[in-house]
Formats: sequence, structure tokens, C-alpha cells
Amino acid sequence: MANHKILVIDDSRVIRARVRDMLPNGNFEVIEATDGIEGIDAIRNQKPNLIMLDFLLPRKSGYEVYQEIQAVPEFQSIPLVMMSGRREELTEKISEPFEFFEFIEKPFEQKELIGAIKGAMAKARRARPQTLTPTAASDEDTSTEFAVLQTQVEAIAQEVAALKAQNNEILAFIKEKLA
Repeated sequence: MANHKILVIDDSRVIRARVRDMLPNGNFEVIEATDGIEGIDAIRNQKPNLIMLDFLLPRKSGYEVYQEIQAVPEFQSIPLVMMSGRREELTEKISEPFEFFEFIEKPFEQKELIGAIKGAMAKARRARPQTLTPTAASDEDTSTEFAVLQTQVEAIAQEVAALKAQNNEILAFIKEKLA
């Protein structure tokens, strides 16, 4: 039985076979998914050690799969390589530099594939910023926080009124000079 599972999510049978053929000899099990829905199911059920994800997929796009991966902390630690024939398709949705995955442009050679896999593994090991989880606040904490916010809003309202008055003075001055 294979020690490492590599999930290849691509609607092209040729690309899936190419990735399989380019992987170095080793103890790998290559799992294939032909669309985004199959891909998400395979991530949940197979727990892969690496995901190769095409950006343009039927039924659920690679971008939607990527968003689901980012939303689940357990999936975030899986190395991810995004694949596309056109980098600009990807950069329209996700700005560079790509922090959480490696990108490889199709068609690619074995050396590029291996480099992308190594890069994805390094990125997956990086610590991610912690997301804040809301905590239950007591009524006293809430009322204190509300009072502070109300004071801040009142101060902002006074500042806006002062700026409006200043703006009116400037407009009057300009009108006077132009007349």
C-alpha cells in the first residue's frame, strides 16, 4: 500500500496521465478527479498528501475548490499546486505572490513539476495567520464596549460637522476671490 496519496484534479485525461508519468518512482498512490466536486469529495475522503488542482474545471471551478480548501484548517496544511494553461486566468482571481500554493503553467516538464511540488510542500509548512474566533461576552462587557463605541461615534460626528463648516468657509473664500 502506498504511503503518500497525490490527488490530481483535472478534467483532462492527458494531464492526469502526464502528472502520473512524471512523478518520480516512489511509494505514491495517484488519485484522480475529473471535476471540482469529485475533487472536494476526494480531499475529504482520501486525505491526500498533495493536491494538483487545475484552475478551469467543470461543475465546480478550481478557484471554488481552492476557496473550500482555504476555509477548512485541516485542508490548509495539504501542499497545493495550481495548474493552468494561462497564468492570467488565475491572477484575475488570486493576486500574486501566491502565498499558499505553487503555480505551474501547462504544458510543463518533469523538472518544473518536481520544483512546484517542492515549493508547495514548503509553503504548506509555513505558519498561517490565526483567524479570530468570536468569544462570548458578558452583558457588562458588551454595554461597556457599546458606550465606548457610542462616544467614538459622537466624536466623529463632531469632527465631521467641524470639517463641513471648514469646507463652507473655504468655498465662501473661493467664491469671494473669483467674484
